Amino acid sequence: MDTPTDTWRPPLIWRGAQLLARAVVGALARLRVSGEVPAHLRRGPLILAANHISPFDPIVMAAACRARGVAPRIMATAGLFRAPVVGAAMRHAGHIRVDRGTAAVHQALDAAARAVAEGSVVLVYPEGRIGLDPGMWPERGKTGAARLALATGAVVIPVAQWGAHEVLPYRTPRGLAGAVGRALLRRPVAHVRFGDPVDLADIDPAAPGAALRATERIIDAITDTLGPLRPDEPDRPRHVDPGRPSDTSRSHRRRPPA
Repeated sequence: MDTPTDTWRPPLIWRGAQLLARAVVGALARLRVSGEVPAHLRRGPLILAANHISPFDPIVMAAACRARGVAPRIMATAGLFRAPVVGAAMRHAGHIRVDRGTAAVHQALDAAARAVAEGSVVLVYPEGRIGLDPGMWPERGKTGAARLALATGAVVIPVAQWGAHEVLPYRTPRGLAGAVGRALLRRPVAHVRFGDPVDLADIDPAAPGAALRATERIIDAITDTLGPLRPDEPDRPRHVDPGRPSDTSRSHRRRPPA
């Protein structure tokens, strides 16, 4: 995919928000970022595909991306855009609204494709929700990230994170004050690892099932990237959130790491 000459640049409000995210994460956790984003991709076009384990994820991701010189436009649930102040800030920062479960959900993919065409970095959570796999491994993904990649030809980099679930619980804002207090005292480690680009070159976008095959490959890549972050927690996490439900209906059959 050719990079356009008139590329999108992150507005001041988003760059400032990333600095604020770094301060918030620094207060509540110890951020550890590993892996790299190649220099020629840091301003896009690029798709970052990340696992989703906690309501704290977007803040951790904003801080980690700042550490790697990336300012992604995030595909986020419509509820955030409806919130006063936050919604206006999200729109002004160029983030992309996703109306899940409605007829308008396809508009998010169109908006993301336009963003990539403008030379943006777009951050996608392929699972489409905070994952509910009992072992907290990536779930079977939705096809949106894969369809975006196949339609635009943009590089996909898998991003794995681990530890954010020890900061904010699944049912946030319920129990928020207690969770913040515990995090301030314990400051758990929040790991973020940028993996190697996902190879989708052999997948013909016009072939039947192409999006499903690409989705499987992207989720596999996120899973492989996550493994080194939790070597002593291969099956179940040590930190158990009692308010987090368990759902095996979308479990992803993990292949052995490459």
